[in-house]
Amino acid sequence: MISKEQFNTEIELIIANAIREDVGDGDHSSLACIPVTATGKAKLLVKDTGIIAGIDFVKQVFSYVDKNLKIETVLKEGDKVKHGDIVFYVEGSSQSILKSERLVLNAMQRMSAIATKTNYFVKLLEGTDTKILDTRKTTPGIRALEKWAVKIGGGENHRFALYDMIMLKDNHIDFAGGLAKAIEKTKQYLKDTNRDLKIIVEARDLNEVQQILEAKGVYRILLDNFSFKDTKTAVKLIGNQCLTESSGGINEHTIREYAECGVNYISSGALTHSVYNMDLSLKAV
Repeated sequence: MISKEQFNTEIELIIANAIREDVGDGDHSSLACIPVTATGKAKLLVKDTGIIAGIDFVKQVFSYVDKNLKIETVLKEGDKVKHGDIVFYVEGSSQSILKSERLVLNAMQRMSAIATKTNYFVKLLEGTDTKILDTRKTTPGIRALEKWAVKIGGGENHRFALYDMIMLKDNHIDFAGGLAKAIEKTKQYLKDTNRDLKIIVEARDLNEVQQILEAKGVYRILLDNFSFKDTKTAVKLIGNQCLTESSGGINEHTIREYAECGVNYISSGALTHSVYNMDLSLKAV
């Protein structure tokens, strides 16, 4: 997984690029009619239900735009919210509040939607030992925000990107000339480059599960599009030799049964690619 320093750098880049994209050479709507000396106060109002996420991110946004803006938080990350709740107040330069508004809302609406969906999946898994994982099926440019939201919702992050974990999927295996060759080449690559990266390998059937186990050195086996019956068989076959992960079209109707097959993890791209933004607004007080 990426380090805290790398993650913080990603967040800083997201903020700088988002402000560049949205503000350009100036917020001329505000510059045209709001005096530079004007001050004001606004509140973040919830118009929906779910799990709130992104409070700590928007604190960084406000600080980036204007270090003199003052934030008074009413709720905290991961709190349940309902229509009419107030998340925080922001006070200071009216121009700075308006300059920050769109990024604050865009980020918190999406992060809260992801946290809400993740929390729903987490609750579906209660009573099992299975944990829910996100994937790399994220919005380009804001992956750090979406994976942050998954954590706030109670889920866990899969690898962050291509550089922090080895994951051999069907195309890697086919291009490499088969499972054994793909794993052998990968282990040699890690040795040659002195990298300490965990190896996950995708299995398409029980025969491939057996091949992966024979190759040894794999951290986790991804059981892709397995039936419930084959998942149970695979989990029994793998035992404690490595961790297990189910993936492939798993939804709220099937996730519990996959968990009860005994897998350690279930990954779902739907946590980040299929959500509806939470309805939030920033209103002047």
